[in-house]
Amino acid sequence: MKVAAAWLKRCRMSKRRSDRTYNTAWHIEPITGQGLRTARMASLWTQNNATEKLDVTQAYLSLLERVTRAVSPDVAAKAIHVFDIPVTAIPLGNYQARRQDASFFKRAFGSLGYPGFAYMQRSTKLNPAGVFMAALDSDHLDARVAEALPWLPVPYSKMDWAWLIFNSKVRDRQNRLAFVTVLAAQIASTRNDPALEAILLQMVGTLERSRLAAEDNLGRESMTAAERKWLRTHRSPAAKHWSLLTDLSVESWVMRYSPDVKVLAGCHSGGQANDQVAVIFSR
Repeated sequence: MKVAAAWLKRCRMSKRRSDRTYNTAWHIEPITGQGLRTARMASLWTQNNATEKLDVTQAYLSLLERVTRAVSPDVAAKAIHVFDIPVTAIPLGNYQARRQDASFFKRAFGSLGYPGFAYMQRSTKLNPAGVFMAALDSDHLDARVAEALPWLPVPYSKMDWAWLIFNSKVRDRQNRLAFVTVLAAQIASTRNDPALEAILLQMVGTLERSRLAAEDNLGRESMTAAERKWLRTHRSPAAKHWSLLTDLSVESWVMRYSPDVKVLAGCHSGGQANDQVAVIFSR
C-alpha cells in the first residue's frame, strides 16, 4: 500500500485539457522510467533487488530509470504486480485490432477482478482500457464476456477514456462503448454512487455527439435474420437509441452478482443515469 500511495502521489492524476470534453475524467498516467524509480525507492529496494523481481538486467533497469528507454508492456505488467501499481498505468500504445478468443477475455476479466471469471487468471494483468476496447471491437464475442462489459467501467472509471473514445471512433465502435457505459452508469446508480455515475454519464454525453445511425450489434455478427427481427422489437430503449441489436441489460448482472440490490425494470427506474437516458431518448 505504501508503494501504491507513493505512485499515486507521483502520478499526475490530472485532467487532460483539449477542445474535446471527453478528456475530463481522471486517469492514471502510464508507467515511465521515472515512475519505476519512484516505486523502487518507495519499496526501499536497490536496483539489484528490483532487477531480480522484474527479471531484467541492472543495466537495462538503469536505462529505464534514466528515461533512456521506454518501459515495455512486459516490464510494466511485471511492475504492476511487484510494486502494486494500478493496472491503469500499464502503457496502452497504438491500438491494433486482433481477434481474441473467449478464453483470452475470460482470463483478462478474471485477472481484473470480475466475479464471474474469478476462477480464471492471467499470469500478467492488462490495462482495462485495452481489454475493453478489444472486446468492443470483437465481431464474435462470447455471451458471458459480453455480459461482463458493463462491469468493467465501474472499478476502473479512472482508465484512459481519451484513448478509449478515440480508438472506438476510429473503429466505428462508439455506439457499443456508449451503450455499455450507460449500463455501467446504471450499476453505479444501484450502488448509490453519484460521483461514479456522473463520470460515466459524462462519457456517454460526449459519445452522443458522434452517435452512428447505422445498425450494429454487440459482438454477434452471426445472428440469424429471425434473431435480428426479434431484437428490433424487444431490445431496450438504450439499445434502440444506440442502434444496437442486443438484449444485454444491467438487471441480469446485478441480480447475479449483487443480490442485495433491488433493481427496477428497464431504464425507467430512479437515479441520475436513468433520468439522463430518458432525456437522451426523448430527443
